[in-house]
Amino acid sequence: MFNQQYIRGIKLKKDEVPSFNTYPFTLPSIKSLNELSLHPNVTFIIGENGMGKSTLLEAIAISIGFNPEGGSLNFNFTTYDSHSSLENYLSITKGVTKPKDGFFLRAESFYNVASNIEELDNDPESYGPRIIDSFGGVSLHEQSHGEAFFATFTNRFRGNGIYILDEPEAALSPLRQLSMLTRINDLVNKNSQFIIATHSPIIMSYPKAKILELTESGINESRLEDTNHYSIMKQFFDDRERLIHHLLKE
Repeated sequence: MFNQQYIRGIKLKKDEVPSFNTYPFTLPSIKSLNELSLHPNVTFIIGENGMGKSTLLEAIAISIGFNPEGGSLNFNFTTYDSHSSLENYLSITKGVTKPKDGFFLRAESFYNVASNIEELDNDPESYGPRIIDSFGGVSLHEQSHGEAFFATFTNRFRGNGIYILDEPEAALSPLRQLSMLTRINDLVNKNSQFIIATHSPIIMSYPKAKILELTESGINESRLEDTNHYSIMKQFFDDRERLIHHLLKE
């Protein structure tokens, strides 16, 4: 299924970058970035630690109006200003249809989102329904990190939206990751678009998605079976004892 695409692509405005000798423009994936076309359903951004996938994902999210620490387009809070300036140099190519929903979900700052929800719901001057009701009705702080994360994904994501996820596997068991594939598919069938940074071969196995791999040589489109993530996990499970033997011996 192909949806009305909310974000068609991104482009680095290289002529406006003040210096390629400062972070994040020193990263090979950013330095070599020209134009990237995104899949109308699901695009994965993958790569080893330090390749800039979360930096790029964050910049895309901020460029279309999300709070750097996550949440819906209505969230506006700051606990620690640590994001780069990359969003100032990105050009976002949008589709003709505007999304009706959206969320930037990142594992590392999800606690801050949960805290902000509690603060807003406990504000004596607030009126109307509680925000937490759209997340399943149970305080996110009263659930485990994984339960709260999955409750957000299950209850708050309504469809007809753009959803940006940063390493969701950090909060999810393998079983929950499989359940996540089902939920992604449900939302794709409700005209949703996902951009996901991940290390998980389970999550990046969603069929017909585009996989963009960030490496020392730049950004390349890849198949799941050709990624380092997949090959390492396959090698581990195909011959675990031999691999562990060599690792521990060395």
